[in-house]
Amino acid sequence: MKKYCLLLFWLICIPLMGQPIYKPNWESIDKRPVPAWFENAKFGIFIHWGLYSVPAWSPKGTYSEWYKYWLDKRTLMGNGNFTGTEIYDYHRKMYGEDFTYADFAPMFKALSYDPEEWADLFERSGAKYVVLTTKHHDGFALWPSREASISYGRPWNSMEIGAHRDLVGEYVDALRKTDIKVGCYFSLREWDNPLYNKETMDLFYERHWFPQLQDLVNRYKPDLIWADGPDQINDKQWQAERTLAWLYSESPVKDSIVVNDRWANNTGRKHGDYYTREYSSTNSTFDKPWEECRGIGLSFGYNQNEDLEDYTSPKALILTLANIVSQGGNLLLDIGPNANGKIPPIMQERLLQIGKWLQVNGEAIYGTRAWNRSCQWTKGNREWKSKEKHYVSGDAILKQTVDPEPGYAVKEVFFTQKGENVYAILPQYPKNKIVLKNVQTRNKTKIALLGSDKKVLWKQKGNDLEITMPSLYADELPCDYAWVLKLDNIENKKDR
Repeated sequence: MKKYCLLLFWLICIPLMGQPIYKPNWESIDKRPVPAWFENAKFGIFIHWGLYSVPAWSPKGTYSEWYKYWLDKRTLMGNGNFTGTEIYDYHRKMYGEDFTYADFAPMFKALSYDPEEWADLFERSGAKYVVLTTKHHDGFALWPSREASISYGRPWNSMEIGAHRDLVGEYVDALRKTDIKVGCYFSLREWDNPLYNKETMDLFYERHWFPQLQDLVNRYKPDLIWADGPDQINDKQWQAERTLAWLYSESPVKDSIVVNDRWANNTGRKHGDYYTREYSSTNSTFDKPWEECRGIGLSFGYNQNEDLEDYTSPKALILTLANIVSQGGNLLLDIGPNANGKIPPIMQERLLQIGKWLQVNGEAIYGTRAWNRSCQWTKGNREWKSKEKHYVSGDAILKQTVDPEPGYAVKEVFFTQKGENVYAILPQYPKNKIVLKNVQTRNKTKIALLGSDKKVLWKQKGNDLEITMPSLYADELPCDYAWVLKLDNIENKKDR
């Protein structure tokens, strides 16, 4: 009997012994390897949806999901010159002086919300992961969060008021029927939570924030947690090491979860599985996987003020994707459904246009890594900068590729690499020839245009590779917006 008990003991213990336990300190936590799927994904979809989707109003160039903050503080930040009272003035005229932000909760009914339709659209877009705002800075939860309603002393989740549905649960169930990874955005800051201030951060963390995060993770077992909004509060006050140690060692997703870097005011681009940027256009090189997030317009939440010209063109979105991926990053592209859960048609169209391009050229994006250089420049000044005040518009990439200002250089080719293959992504289809500088072929080199069976002619001219593109009629082009040459078996030499 003792032998059998001992055998049973070892059968139980041996698997456990192989599982790493991460201690609540950065030295231990930072040793955890990043699950490979994230760096291979390259393209994800962000979804900002909540009570702010009811008014869905903010001046152009500002974040509509900050409606409550703009309303209460009578201030405003973004691209443009503002008095600061725009939201306050609009709110009074539209809803009256006695109408509070909390009064939007019964109006957030999600009547058109069909997560199966969402999932189908996301599959067709070519996205490999999706991140839903399960709770934004207003503290309203899109799942039956007990902590939310207790903390605010009123129904403050989508099961108890408004939609009377578990919006997160339905989203997770729909995505689990696909191969798309499930992400959950989870805010740290809560503007109106009575415990959310520096003096009571311990209570906020222990009674509200950490139990709420645990509930979200235990219920839905997400693949990714997108933390946000740490304010000027450090990692010790946020107990970030304790949180990540639990996620990595004890949670039901300890082996698979991926997290970003926004866990405190001093963790950005230092800790977490990957680093984040937002509405930026600068070139980047990081020692970890990274991600750029931006909306199709200049707001994450749906903003009814935005017009057609405020939405990024499909060409600019695809070139933005190529630009980011060529530098080793991911693009997390945001959409903002309306209060009923309908994704605006123009946003649907943009996602489908990206998906159609990826059907032809996905092998140059998914699973790739940065090559020895991210792009090839033309002659001229490379230091073009957007004149926008805070958030760089999506169409800014056109100034860096196909529509330069006088005297400025452009990126005429983006490069990515996968195994023995290098991909040259061309923002313009060459009229006949293109020269790839400092690219050396070998005896077994093959070059092809993705999506086309037409022959690509090429010859080595010193250190450069001269390629003659196939002459194609418009209806013979394999795709729109950007074209990809696959270079198989070339030498890996650095730029001159």
